[in-house]
Amino acid sequence: MDYSIYDAIRAGFGKVVFIIRKDFAEDFKAIFEPKLKGKIKTEYVYQEMDSFLGGNVVPEGRTKPWGTGHAILCAKDVIKEPFAVINADDYYGTNSFVKAVEFLNNGCDEKTYAIIGYELARTLSEHGTVSRGVCEVNGSSYLVTIKERTKIYREANTIYHEDESGKHEVPFNSSVSMNFWCFHPAVFAAAEELFHQFVKDNAANIKAEFFIPLIAEDFMDNRGGSIVVIPTASQWFGVTYKEDAPGVKASVEKLVADGVYPVSLWN
Repeated sequence: MDYSIYDAIRAGFGKVVFIIRKDFAEDFKAIFEPKLKGKIKTEYVYQEMDSFLGGNVVPEGRTKPWGTGHAILCAKDVIKEPFAVINADDYYGTNSFVKAVEFLNNGCDEKTYAIIGYELARTLSEHGTVSRGVCEVNGSSYLVTIKERTKIYREANTIYHEDESGKHEVPFNSSVSMNFWCFHPAVFAAAEELFHQFVKDNAANIKAEFFIPLIAEDFMDNRGGSIVVIPTASQWFGVTYKEDAPGVKASVEKLVADGVYPVSLWN
């Protein structure tokens, strides 16, 4: 998360909104406020189970958060400008933030959103299978669909995914979503409407999650919107398996050694 914020500041973002749980807010602020004071504006919002329910009630027995789509909805009151969404626990690369800022400043509007598309081969783990949202992209670089593929892995010089129908090859250069989205604030009204219906429809499913792709699909299918897939050559990395951690550490150390980042980000 520190590296993502650092890259965002360098690229030109002016505010970071942390979507967190209220129960650890004070500890979280104590860590980040001293680092970021004077460098970027900060806001904190809390993803609570009863946030933005619109008169609906939390189903009895539900303890699981509502998902990533609900998380961004919880930021509705503090975001009034085009914005990007990322996961806190992934490394996205400097180039991705530069491209996101360019789009948000010059291409984003009520009918045009974007997703940063990563090359599938740059997002795999050497220690097991991964799940990825594989993007179908048309000839004009617009998103057609995102298909969730589970059990993706490399075998020799080929990438495969497995499902109930068997083993299928996936092109190395397939564009995949790593949850780096660019939205116009108009997305909040649509997301809230969708979420209210989602809660009604899933009253009996206490583990159902309202994911960002549900908002994206509705935007394209029902609201006349388009989503640009912006390619990046950045190397994504994250800790999917505990065995990934040493490799991630080594990757960060190499970026520092190569001068991409200072030894101490905030001093």
